[in-house]
Parts: sequence; structure tokens; C-alpha cells
Amino acid sequence: MDDAVAVLARTDEGALATFEATRFATGRKNAIRLELNGSKGSVAFDFENPNELWFHDQTEPAPSSGFRRILVTEPQHPDAGAWWPPGHGLGYDHSFVHEVADFARCIARSEQPEPSFADGLAIQKLLDAVESSAAGNAQWRPIHPSDVPQNA
Repeated sequence: MDDAVAVLARTDEGALATFEATRFATGRKNAIRLELNGSKGSVAFDFENPNELWFHDQTEPAPSSGFRRILVTEPQHPDAGAWWPPGHGLGYDHSFVHEVADFARCIARSEQPEPSFADGLAIQKLLDAVESSAAGNAQWRPIHPSDVPQNA
């Protein structure tokens, strides 16, 4: 059943990662939340509030430390010039426009778009490893970039 999943992973460098997904989180509308925590700080994003990031710098003095909200609707943001005046919120649909614009920009510059098809293949391999592990058929199984064919 795919109504809830929790994955415990470790990077090549030894960092611990957890991934969770569930349809049972009542009260959430579309809370795709990404959070990175490290010894020097943290950053968090929640899709229900797509115009802001939360950032914490652990190197700041304790009395002034804490998370601060960063709005991505200011003119310095790389995509801000294509939208409304500073401070006006962007919505769900704008993310797809940015995806297409980034893809077209890469084609025009003869650059490889990111994420690439090889990145997608690596994610599929990771998901296969998770399914295999959940079925009891595998233990820790590292997925390395070298596992992905270069011409994928």
C-alpha cells in the first residue's frame, strides 16, 4: 500500500537523510516540504507557501539566531523580472512556466537541462532499491552516479 512511506538513507559522505510521504496528514493541502539541516545551518521550503524560504545560520550569535523568512518575489530573484512587481506572490502555475523557460533557455544555449534524463534514471534506481528493501530483498544498497549510463 502506498498511502504512507518512510525511507532512511545515507549519502556517500555519510550524511543521514529521511524521506516521508503520506496521504494521512490531515489538514495538509499540498505540503511538499523540503528541509536541509546541517551543522552550520538549515533551509526549509513548503509548497503551500511557494514564495518563501526559511533560513537559519548557525554561525550567528545565539541572541540573534533563529530562522528568518526570505521572500523570493524580490527583484534580485533570477525569474522575478518576468512577473509582477516586487512582493507580489507567484502561484502554482508559475512554476511550470519557469520549467519551460529554463528548458528552452538550455536548448538555445546548447546546454544540458537540469534535472536531466540521467538524473531521472538515478531516481528510478533509488526508488527500485527502496521497493526492494521494503520487500525484504535488500539491505543498504548504495546508488552511485556511476550506476547511471552516461548517455541516458
